[in-house]
Amino acid sequence: MVGASSQGPEAGAAGLTDAAWMDVLQAVDRTYAELVDYQEQLERQNAEMAMLRRFMESVLGSVSDALIVVDREGRVEEASRSLGPLLGRSREATLGRPLADLLPEAAGAPLMQVVAQVIAARRPDTVEADLATPEGPAPFEFSVTPRLDERGRGVGAVLTGRPLGELRRAYAELEDSHRQMQLTQAHLVRSEKLASLGRLLAGVAHELNNPISFVYANAHALEKYATRFETYFDRVQAGAGREELIALRAELKLDRELRNLRSAIQGAREGAERVRDIVADLRRLSADGAGERAIFDLADTARTAVAWVERGVREGAGARFEADGPVPALGRAGHIQQVVMNLVQNAYDAAGDGAVRVSVRADNDRAVLEVADDGPGVPEDLHHAIFDPFFTTKPVGKGTGLGLAISAKIAEEHGGRLSLEPSETGARFRLDLPARADVADAPPTPGGDPA
Repeated sequence: MVGASSQGPEAGAAGLTDAAWMDVLQAVDRTYAELVDYQEQLERQNAEMAMLRRFMESVLGSVSDALIVVDREGRVEEASRSLGPLLGRSREATLGRPLADLLPEAAGAPLMQVVAQVIAARRPDTVEADLATPEGPAPFEFSVTPRLDERGRGVGAVLTGRPLGELRRAYAELEDSHRQMQLTQAHLVRSEKLASLGRLLAGVAHELNNPISFVYANAHALEKYATRFETYFDRVQAGAGREELIALRAELKLDRELRNLRSAIQGAREGAERVRDIVADLRRLSADGAGERAIFDLADTARTAVAWVERGVREGAGARFEADGPVPALGRAGHIQQVVMNLVQNAYDAAGDGAVRVSVRADNDRAVLEVADDGPGVPEDLHHAIFDPFFTTKPVGKGTGLGLAISAKIAEEHGGRLSLEPSETGARFRLDLPARADVADAPPTPGGDPA
């Protein structure tokens, strides 16, 4: 019993010691694993920091504008490599120096004031200021943006400057491009007019031939009448007696020819006036529409355009034209006439043997023209592309694909809108134009698919 009791405490002590050592070893293992994991995290973070540093250096080296990062006190913390050649010094020489050292003494205050305001208000701003370059002060446009910390407090600012000389050169190039675009558009409008004239040549020749033939025939009749009257007056001057003159007048049928003479003169005048009207219409159609916009009668312009299209389409064609009397519109009548001709020509091409309807009306402060046909209409999946340049549903060689695109552009430039409207049968296009100068900039009444 004594031996058994003396071994019990030693065995218990040995057991507790083993358990304690196991806990210590496990704690060491956990600590070591945590240290290894922490080391791996640090290595990843260091790699990310190095990658981020390389990325920032590549960005700062690639920026062509002058990029400057300053703190709250206006000291330069970072700068792009492009800043060095501008200032005639190395980039490193600018770091840590006050921003005011980079500016001419007389021109530094406005920029420093804007930087302070941007940091305090935490809102970006733009300012023009000079940089001190070896050649003297150089004008720059600076975009100043605040830098914020994790709490949203302003800790500095980022300045991005671009030489104003470059901006002005770019603006001049933009203006030149705009002028070229206007010239190109004018050429496109003229080309589309020539295409329309080409389709109408046969009708124009026919229209001119009729009144000219009428004038020519009446001229022959007038020549015959002149010969008979000369014969009669020769006998009068020769002293012929009354009975002879009465007989000669009856023989030459001068009473009837006198009435016919007035009819021939009236017919020749009507033919000449018809030729004059056709020539006037041709001059209006060929006009480029340049100059200031003016008030014109949209109904009269549309009626002339429809008549010209009908001269070149199928025999017996005639659009149903409706107008609420004179409908004033503001714009260039020559351009609007071309738009109407494009719409009517497309309607005849689509309608086939179907009907074409043209209506003009005043709608409050705007003038509205609609052209509808009984053709197959425009598929819904093509509505979005119908006004795209060079898009056409006609066979190759039958259309330029520019008519609707140019028409939509002309309507937009007139403060109006050309749209494809919903229709139960065929297609229906709506042209909306301002009726007065004071509503030229107001948006048109919405309706249908946007052009």
